[in-house]
Amino acid sequence: MSRELPPFAPALGRIPSGLYVVSSRTPAGAIGFLASFVQQVGLQPPTLALAVGQERSILDALRAERRFTLSLLDAPSRGLMAAFLKRQPPGKSPFEGLELGHSETGLPYLSGALAWLECELSGEHPLADHVVLFGEVRAGAMLREGEPLVHLRRNGLGY
Repeated sequence: MSRELPPFAPALGRIPSGLYVVSSRTPAGAIGFLASFVQQVGLQPPTLALAVGQERSILDALRAERRFTLSLLDAPSRGLMAAFLKRQPPGKSPFEGLELGHSETGLPYLSGALAWLECELSGEHPLADHVVLFGEVRAGAMLREGEPLVHLRRNGLGY
């Protein structure tokens, strides 16, 4: 049985977002997920907001590490997100087989991405079914010239 969507759902889905791979690390190795709820929210210091589902296990790892990297995807790097679209079996990492770079602090980012940023966690705010993490940008680089991917949803009430 399909649920009827409110009339605003398609309009909400047309708010564009980027596509990013958020990475960090645990004692067991690199961790990451595909994110689209990311926005710059401050200039001095440059600060990003990243929304993570409250039930996501990576949330505890991000809190523990206090740093994360954001790999910005573009058309040539679109294929890099495939490993992050599905659940990995225990003991397998979505980073296996992908070429990685590492920030000065040792955090992984996707070498094939358009650009990367490293952020230090500066705060968080629980909101609805997500937790918004705030990260001050500490490092990063453009890896090549290009335009970021822009993602639109069919409706703004689901992924």
